[in-house]
Amino acid sequence: MGQHWKKIWVGSAGNMVEWFDWFVYAVFATYFADAFFPKGNDTANLMKTAGIFAVGFFMRPVGGWLLGRVGDRRGRKAALTLTVTLMSASAVLIAAAPTYAVAGYGGVAVLLVARLLQGLSVGGEYAASATYLTEASAPGRRGFASSFQYVSMTAGQILGLGLQIVLQHTLTNAQLHAWGWRIPFAVGAVGAAVVFYLRRNMLETEAYEESGTAADDRGTIRALLQHKREALLVVALTMGGTVAYYTYTTYLTNYLSHSAGMPKPTASLVSFFALIVFACLQPLAGALSDRIGRRPLLITFAVGATFLTVPIMTWLRHAGSFWPALGLSVLGLAIVTGYTSINACVKAELFPTGIRALGVALPYALATALFGGTAEYVALWFKNAGIESGYYWYVAGCAAVSLVVYLTMRETRDIDLKQVGREPAGEAEPDRVPAS
Repeated sequence: MGQHWKKIWVGSAGNMVEWFDWFVYAVFATYFADAFFPKGNDTANLMKTAGIFAVGFFMRPVGGWLLGRVGDRRGRKAALTLTVTLMSASAVLIAAAPTYAVAGYGGVAVLLVARLLQGLSVGGEYAASATYLTEASAPGRRGFASSFQYVSMTAGQILGLGLQIVLQHTLTNAQLHAWGWRIPFAVGAVGAAVVFYLRRNMLETEAYEESGTAADDRGTIRALLQHKREALLVVALTMGGTVAYYTYTTYLTNYLSHSAGMPKPTASLVSFFALIVFACLQPLAGALSDRIGRRPLLITFAVGATFLTVPIMTWLRHAGSFWPALGLSVLGLAIVTGYTSINACVKAELFPTGIRALGVALPYALATALFGGTAEYVALWFKNAGIESGYYWYVAGCAAVSLVVYLTMRETRDIDLKQVGREPAGEAEPDRVPAS
């Protein structure tokens, strides 16, 4: 048990820093959007900054392919070390990027390169950490152990919001817009350097070390094409979950500030405390899935997101004060927990060891690029067009598509990770282990 927890801790700590760097771009965008573009319409500048945020998502499939291949051919440890190196470089670039007043659109170019590097890094980080945490856990505890991926992701967001709250109370609004927004990226670069050291000394998973997959087949597109059904299932699994997740996390602060009319510090506090509750829910839901299965949680999420997104987002817009906004935000995140707490292990459970990292990485990255990465931009597009409520229906529709998939997919809880894919195609299902 001690070795399992050590692997979970190291994998989660790195994931936390990765997502801190990724998330602070979104929560501090409202402060640095005008720094890189000519003065003008605030919403338009925020849309341009959100567009660059979305570009990072479109590099995620490339990162998913590249780092997924590294994870399957060189090991989970090698992939996780490389992801944090790329993230550190991107954080340094953003922290030092020149503004429009200094370098014109040269600052935008630096920002764009940094987001491309972040996209490469996160594209591989999700799958590498999902695979690592799933393989490192004891049989019958995979749901609980892999839930720490979103605990660590959320912890990164909480740290980012916490730092924003501290800066909002220690710096003036003018200082935050002028130079204070650079601080979180400098902090992220330092954190990434610490994680690089931790990951160089992390332990490889037993499932990877004992894998009998031929070296030439590890992490190749050819091998992935032998599992097309599972790859398409990952895309469908991700569609509704990633849109809902980014709506209630990344976009929430800007939504409360720009649409609900809340002061920025109040909006940040709502997101901060809602995310703390969300993080605490992850291991509870993960452990529940180890007892009752993955499908019941996924179905609960999809039903809730399909039928409750429109009323929750509508009520949030008219919440008016801290407590109603917090209650509605927690409700939305509680619904999303049915997806976030177990999606990592569900996807990893679909693939054999030799193709697991790439099998999770590439289709997941494609789905998040199409749906998660564009969520904030789509939301702002609807707002700019004067039909903001259209975005609520968009989120509900994506969840409805995923609901159909959850209702028809097989249960993966009891699959033996070391046996997945070893039986001849079309014959018996993978050997199973008792749930505990």
